Amino acid sequence: MISIIGGSGFIGSRFTELLDEEKLMFTNFDINEPERFRDQYLQSDIRFIHQVEEVLKSSNQIVNLAAEHQDNVRPIDLYYSVNVEGARQVTTLAEKVGIKKIIFTSSAAVYGLHDSVVTEESHFKPFNHYGKSKLQAEQIYIDWQKRTGGCLVIIRPTVVFGEGNRGNVYNLLRLLNDGNFKMVGDGKNKKSMAYVGNIAAFIKYCSEEINQGLHIFNYSDGPDLSMNELVQMVSQQINKKPPGVQIPYVAGLMAGYMMDFMSSISGRQFPISAVRIKKFCANTQFSSELADATGFKREFTLTEGLERTLQYEFGQMTLAT
Repeated sequence: MISIIGGSGFIGSRFTELLDEEKLMFTNFDINEPERFRDQYLQSDIRFIHQVEEVLKSSNQIVNLAAEHQDNVRPIDLYYSVNVEGARQVTTLAEKVGIKKIIFTSSAAVYGLHDSVVTEESHFKPFNHYGKSKLQAEQIYIDWQKRTGGCLVIIRPTVVFGEGNRGNVYNLLRLLNDGNFKMVGDGKNKKSMAYVGNIAAFIKYCSEEINQGLHIFNYSDGPDLSMNELVQMVSQQINKKPPGVQIPYVAGLMAGYMMDFMSSISGRQFPISAVRIKKFCANTQFSSELADATGFKREFTLTEGLERTLQYEFGQMTLAT
C-alpha cells in the first residue's frame, strides 16, 4: 500500500485519481479532507505523523506531497515546521516501521534564479524561505537514504499548472481572459512549466518503476516558452488580441515593493509582490533530461495541458484551432 502525505492538494488529487484508476491501494494523510476517495482518507498533520504509526505499518512506501509553499505564508517558521520538521518526522517514522521507499516532491525553488538552464548539478541559491526549507528537507531525506540504504526519489518540479489550480499560471490566464494583463519587462525571458496531469503520472511512474538507490530529478514539460510566446499562444487559444502594453521591469519591481510595504502595515495580502515580479521576469529554465532518461512518456504536450486548463476554467469560450 502507498501512504500519501498531502494527497488532498492539487498534485495529490490527480495522483490519487491515477492510483484509483488502476485499483491500487493507498491511504491519504492530510489536514484537509479530499473531494474524492474519502474512504481512503485519514486526517493527519505531517508534523505529528507519528500519531498514525499503526496505519503506516501496512505501507511499503511513502509519497510526501505536503508543503507550505505560497510566497506569503505567515508566520515564516511554518515553512520550517511543515517542510523541514515534517521531513524529520516522516523519516524517523519510516525507519521505525521499516518502510524502505520514499518519494519526496521538493521544488525547483531550491536552485533560486539562474541565467542558464538548470540541471540537477546546478548550484543551490534559494532566495525565499520556501526554497530554503525545501533544500533543508531534501538533506534530511538524503541522510535517511544513506543511513538506511532505502530507495529515495526526490522530484523538483518547476511551476505546476492545470485544472483547478489557483497559482501563478492561473492568474496569468485569468488576466489574459479578462483583458487585464500587462507585461512586465520585455517578455523575452523563458519559462519551464509542468502540467499537473504529467507530473502526477511521473510520480506514479517513479512509485512503480524505481525501487533502489537515490534518484533526483528536475521535472518540466517542454518546450520552454518566452513570456511573449506564452501570451501569444494563450491569446490565440482564447481568440483575443494579445495585450500591447509593457511595463518596465524597474517600475514593476517598485510597485511590488510598495505592495509589500502596504501588506506589512495592513496585514492584507496583495496579488503583486516584489518576489512575484522577480520570478515573473526571471529566466527559469530547467532541464528534465534525467527524468526523460527513465523511460517515462508524457501523455500530454505542454500545449494540450494549457488547452485543457483553459477549457476547464473558461469553458464558455471557443478555443482557436
